[in-house]
Amino acid sequence: MRERLVADFVRLCEIESPSGSERAIADAVAADLREMGLEVEEDATGPEVGTDAGNLLARIDGPEGARTILLCAHLDTVPLAGPVEVVQRGGTLTNSHDAILGADNKAAVTTVLAAARCLAREGSPVGVELLFTTCEERALRGAKAFDRSRLRSSYGYVFDHASPIGEVVVASPTYYRLEARFLGHAAHAGIRPEAGRNAIAAASAAVAAMTLGRLDAETTANAGRIEGGTAANVVAERCTVELEARSLDEGRAAEVVSAMVDAATEAAVDAECDVETEVARLFRGFRLSRSAPAVEVAAHALESCGFEPSYIATGGGSDANVFVADDLTVVNLANGTKSNHQPDESVTVEALERMLDVTLALVAAAR
Repeated sequence: MRERLVADFVRLCEIESPSGSERAIADAVAADLREMGLEVEEDATGPEVGTDAGNLLARIDGPEGARTILLCAHLDTVPLAGPVEVVQRGGTLTNSHDAILGADNKAAVTTVLAAARCLAREGSPVGVELLFTTCEERALRGAKAFDRSRLRSSYGYVFDHASPIGEVVVASPTYYRLEARFLGHAAHAGIRPEAGRNAIAAASAAVAAMTLGRLDAETTANAGRIEGGTAANVVAERCTVELEARSLDEGRAAEVVSAMVDAATEAAVDAECDVETEVARLFRGFRLSRSAPAVEVAAHALESCGFEPSYIATGGGSDANVFVADDLTVVNLANGTKSNHQPDESVTVEALERMLDVTLALVAAAR
């Protein structure tokens, strides 16, 4: 089983699956599940989510009367800047090319499949639902579209935090996205600039007026993308800025994004431009009690594998945000990967093996 673990990780990472293109990885995972003798259901959410595959759901039955728990991982990765060719050096797995490895979240996909293979063969002390979602990297779209009523689980786990094994995410932020579209007036920049109204200048003034970065211990804000103009000799008629605000305090997140909208509006007025703003809350934050059954089971499983549980708040989101918002407690556990979303992303063979131990321990502890 452990020998196959690394081979499966390499195989799955080398199946490229950026958000929106998960068909090949979904087929590979479904084939692995069917090889175990499990029935695989794929939902029809692909078109709604904007991808070529649906979420995959399989079940392993437990003894009659036993509870059921959820194990969840996402199939997609962030966009690839190059091909994936996994190499192992000194027990560490990386991409030989200057691009992401895809350990986020294929380390979890691999260990969940390995655990399922063991449980399907030897029997499980509880029922286990295996859910593999699409487009997690696009604001959790696959999990949002999934029909929650299909699940029987009492609680569950995702393994989607790139930090040392043992960390248990008990708080995650509310996330707002803001798009501000500035509209000015085009004019020849050398002959009649006075006739123009520069949308880029308005957008720049708006961003300059905003407080960005880490605003407090629980809150961040960012201007992530700006695009506008047509040519250097034309006063820019249009400019779009994409921004975000996150906070563990939902009210604080709303307050920050509101201040961003105000800054955009004021800058547009000052520059005699128009601005259209679009705000979307892409996911809601949560806080879990350490006494919640799912958290206590996670702590017991980690301790049984030799890890001291460490309870953390994160600035990132995961599919857990979607399920917690829908009244299913799902805990996000760190999986030992490093530098996710970066070209130097990596995971060790030991981390894969230990996360397999933790996953099996979770199932045992849930009994």
